[in-house]
Amino acid sequence: MGGAKGQPGKVTNMIRVLRFSSGEMTQQELADRVGVSRQTLNAIELGKYAPSLDVAFRIAREFDRPVDGVFRLEDA
Repeated sequence: MGGAKGQPGKVTNMIRVLRFSSGEMTQQELADRVGVSRQTLNAIELGKYAPSLDVAFRIAREFDRPVDGVFRLEDA
């Protein structure tokens, strides 16, 4: 599940790219649609915070993508 020494991997995402390819959706618009604060969405988008599974699914649904089409788990 993690890196070679059992370390968790880093969650990366395509949120910024997807927002801009969706009519330049703002962070606030996406945050409102998925039920989180803009600050939380910003932290997720920057890779500083991994979303809960529920939030990850809601974000993916907004872009009509599977979760792994928005988020990736990189090896540590």
